[in-house]
Amino acid sequence: NVDDASVPAAGDRLRYFGEYELIEEIARGGMGVVFKARQTSLNRIVALKMILSGELAGEEEVQRFKTEAEAAANLDHPGIVPIYEIGEHNGQHYFSMGFVEGQSLAVRVKGGPLPPREAAEIVKKIAAAVAYAHEKGVIHRDLKPANVLLDANGEPRVTDFGLAKQIESDSDLTRTGAVMGTPSYMPPEQASGKTNEIGPGADVYSLGAILYCLLTGHPPFRSANPMDTLMQVMEKEPVSPRVLNSVVSRDLETICLKCLQKESRVRYATASALTKDLQRFLEGLPITARPVGRMAQACRWCGRNPAVATLFAMVVLAAMLLLTANVGGMLVDTARKAGRAFFWPQAFRNNMEQINRAVDNYHQKYQEPGEPRSGQE
Repeated sequence: NVDDASVPAAGDRLRYFGEYELIEEIARGGMGVVFKARQTSLNRIVALKMILSGELAGEEEVQRFKTEAEAAANLDHPGIVPIYEIGEHNGQHYFSMGFVEGQSLAVRVKGGPLPPREAAEIVKKIAAAVAYAHEKGVIHRDLKPANVLLDANGEPRVTDFGLAKQIESDSDLTRTGAVMGTPSYMPPEQASGKTNEIGPGADVYSLGAILYCLLTGHPPFRSANPMDTLMQVMEKEPVSPRVLNSVVSRDLETICLKCLQKESRVRYATASALTKDLQRFLEGLPITARPVGRMAQACRWCGRNPAVATLFAMVVLAAMLLLTANVGGMLVDTARKAGRAFFWPQAFRNNMEQINRAVDNYHQKYQEPGEPRSGQE
């Protein structure tokens, strides 16, 4: 038995942490480690999460860890992994939660895109759970396939509220300008560090990114460099899912792209609204979302990139002025030619008069005696 504050390393033999019998490590991230464990007092299998740095954890780490536990502990929904206990053992902070016997959605999608209807059904259930969390005042802020577990029946369960934000709370562990989360699945306002603008719409965007991944096999934006991914999130439009997967219907693509709009105000207003539209799609009913036209896309792009748009407009204006000058010169030249051509009848008449006079002179000179002169009877 080991009852010190150290965190067991992966591959270590069976040991105990307080009343928890550690069975195996199942996940390890930047801040925490999760074990499959048996709670001996209740004889049940749980997932036990601890701060990775143990009692050396800083105040901010501990506070974020507690925020995750408290946010999830207040949520009682079949689509959210439940929290059982929050505590501290020998200086080591931990919490236990429901153990999901299955794989993550990230593992599921590694085999390739899911059938569109299955993808829509899964995201609809995730969105319903997220809508419930929003009603309880909790924004997840790190929704991604890796944070969705599929149980033995294939039902999705949302987990990892490590970046959760209480809507009504005045405190926010993420300072303005700090970017936290997963670049490929975060909305532009989160990618740019505008934490004061992050609301329920941020989770709606992430739900759309998850749907995009399930339909195409990868997130809407992904680069080898995280900074490049963040720039893509803020500046580029995602490639249409139908371009990458032709079996995706236009309605499902429209729902997905509405979630991924750069401006939060033009996404679905709530996760609940997204849930309802996905249900309409699954029932074969008309959806409420409408495709964004090319003109609207261009206007929104200009709004996001005013400097580039202004430069582009100046180039276009200069090109138009140059074209106008060239066309004007051609018109003036054409007019001059047309002007000369306009007077050809007068020249023709002058020539004809000269010909007539020459004919008269010929007759006067060579006419026969007694023959009337030209112009006489």
